[in-house]
Amino acid sequence: MRILKGKHAERHLTSPGGQVRPTPEAVRDRCLTLIETDLFRARVLDLFAGSGALGLEALSRGASNVDFVENGSSALHALKANVAALREMRRCRVFKKDAVQWIERLDAGAYDIAFVDPPYGSAKLDRVVTRWLEVPFADVLVLEHDKDHAIDAQAARKGKRYDFEGPTRISILRA
Repeated sequence: MRILKGKHAERHLTSPGGQVRPTPEAVRDRCLTLIETDLFRARVLDLFAGSGALGLEALSRGASNVDFVENGSSALHALKANVAALREMRRCRVFKKDAVQWIERLDAGAYDIAFVDPPYGSAKLDRVVTRWLEVPFADVLVLEHDKDHAIDAQAARKGKRYDFEGPTRISILRA
């Protein structure tokens, strides 16, 4: 796993062990390319951050700062190692919290971009989308989920979806 473009291009990242499903490089690259114009100086939130690859790729491509929210021990270890290896401690904050509880305290417009990549099939995706519809805590909400996971109809009208080989779909919603 590596950073694909930008300031940290070709730098390798530590992968956590266990139940974590890292976003494939091709999916991550396409996803960040689709929101490229939103990245410059963006305040980014990476929920269910895992290794932090999505947020760190956004930082490498021009985001101002990233807040990572993760509560898995092995993922947190890899995430902190990746932030340190890229020497981005000043522009990154890592929170050991439940992502759904974290967003409950956010105000509208707290972030420019939020990445949401919970375990496939998890109801947590629906809970994040529901909260975002109530309080749009980010201007752009980027969801990575299984193709079979239907997004709330109201949310689906606010964005576009992109299918990839295998089970992955990216849905990009705009406030």
